[in-house]
Amino acid sequence: MRVWALPLALLALAVCVTHAVPRRQHQHMKVTPIKPATIDPVTFAKRLVSMQAGWPRSRNFDCSKLKCVALTFDDGPGEHTWRLLDLLRSRDVRATFFVIGQMVAADKGGHTVRRIVDDGHEIGNHSWSHPPLAELPPHRVKQELRHTEHIVRQLTGVRMRVMRPPYGSTDEQVAAETRREGLAQILWNLDTLDWRDRVTETVAKRASHAKPGSIVLLHDIHRTTVDAMPKVLDTLARRGFTFVTVSELYGRTPSPGKMYTER
Repeated sequence: MRVWALPLALLALAVCVTHAVPRRQHQHMKVTPIKPATIDPVTFAKRLVSMQAGWPRSRNFDCSKLKCVALTFDDGPGEHTWRLLDLLRSRDVRATFFVIGQMVAADKGGHTVRRIVDDGHEIGNHSWSHPPLAELPPHRVKQELRHTEHIVRQLTGVRMRVMRPPYGSTDEQVAAETRREGLAQILWNLDTLDWRDRVTETVAKRASHAKPGSIVLLHDIHRTTVDAMPKVLDTLARRGFTFVTVSELYGRTPSPGKMYTER
């Protein structure tokens, strides 16, 4: 098949095929079927071309020499995510968003998740319903990851390469499944505890303790976290930090199945 014909073929396939909240309690939720998402066929074709060209497009930062920090946001997209994206765009800052499949499905039209991709941020898999993966049988772990992969790829045309296990719950079984799914496990070395202490000043102070190579854990579903971000960005910028995505932090796409906490 000619290279130029591949996006059109994939587009035709996407049109013809009928496609079959975050919480802090360790409770199991029933995985609900994915409903077909509404997306303009021309837009989807362009995204397929972009995907073939390579995504995400990494900027050239040498984090072995620069003071790099990766800001990561979990559990969205939510009602405050768009405001956060506006702020990051205005500061020319890139981050990594670990999205929950059910939250993506609840964002009608997928406008937020598509903007995350369009603005150059990295997007990662945070499961479908936010269960502790290490407590699930293998087939459920696969289901949690594949449901979210399916809807994100359907809406954006990109293939996620990183994931974050909810609650940091992982083991050898989870590692094996993420390796099969082509996903690196991204944890963190700085937890702002913004989900527990929803105080803007407290979140900003904790995030400012980042060190070169840190992966900072935040949640874009909380208003107080988004409110804290201007101060976080100002403080870390004054300290000479460069804001990068997780893949940019390592200078490459992290290895599937492997666990990362910092550079």
